Amino acid sequence: MSERDNSQPEKGKAKRESVGYGSTWSRPGISPGDRSGIDTVLGGRAYRVRPDQKARTETPCLWMASGAVKFKPCTNFYDCPTCAFDRAMEERAKAGKQPGWQDLLRRRPPQERLCRHTLTGRIVGRRCAYDYACASCDFDQLYEEVLCARHSAGPHAVERIRGFAVPLDHHFHAGHTWARVEAGGAVRIGLDDFALRLFGAADGYELPLCGAELTAGRPALEIRRRGKSASVLAPVSAVVVEANPQVRETPQAALRDPYGEGWLLLVRPPEPKKALEPLLFADGVVEWLTADVSRLERLIEETAGPLAADGGLLGEDIYGALPGLGWERLVGEFLRSGGGRSHGA
Repeated sequence: MSERDNSQPEKGKAKRESVGYGSTWSRPGISPGDRSGIDTVLGGRAYRVRPDQKARTETPCLWMASGAVKFKPCTNFYDCPTCAFDRAMEERAKAGKQPGWQDLLRRRPPQERLCRHTLTGRIVGRRCAYDYACASCDFDQLYEEVLCARHSAGPHAVERIRGFAVPLDHHFHAGHTWARVEAGGAVRIGLDDFALRLFGAADGYELPLCGAELTAGRPALEIRRRGKSASVLAPVSAVVVEANPQVRETPQAALRDPYGEGWLLLVRPPEPKKALEPLLFADGVVEWLTADVSRLERLIEETAGPLAADGGLLGEDIYGALPGLGWERLVGEFLRSGGGRSHGA
């Protein structure tokens, strides 16, 4: 969205934008019963944006890209099979009330028949060679099953909260895992900067195999370090599509780039939007992380005495600097898994 003035909208009312993806915005807390619009984060603050036909969008629905409707941004992460709007439009097309988006695109000259992944912004400059019969397209299957799984989009912007890096456009589980929905409805998962710095550089990660089923709030993977292990809870219920091979080979990659190359799992939940609803987002992330940092500082002061004004020991290996904090206690307090264990050396 473009620049906006800094005045706040009247209580219960939205303020209008003249340009950008949306035409109106409001703070989400203003109308808690109103769920219309798209929740987003701009400049570290949460907003609810309601697009209209005078606005522009960087995420056009395929029905908009084909010209079937004048304005319709995708609000379902291009996961068409779970999109209520797509199902309704398909029913209209089957009833003969309008052409389908594929039929409309087939009417264009060959050079203008762009691949659906180009229309949705996932790849650049690819034309359709299969007459929009995506189920028969080798490239479509390769992209969905292999290429998009291994390409991490990364966060748009990262904020600092009490010294820890946090992308406020991600969703977070209270056990310090993050979840980011990507085009097509896949959800990428990783450990946040707080957890990685708390436990330090891992000796290894025990990641589930492709096809494994995860249950939200239940152990999904393990961190291993110095003969100890810790269970990490799954933020969403889903099936594992990919485990990051780079982290398997070089565990330090997670600590170096937790929200980018250091992701751990790519999963597919049945309904991505519903899967994210219980997770922390935007202002809720700030409050939760601030509370956890304060609790950690109290534990450090109980163990080692007063902290320096700048946080002192809150570096990249907090447990390594202060093993007296207790591995099991840290796992229970912050990963909330109660899964801290010791193994033979």
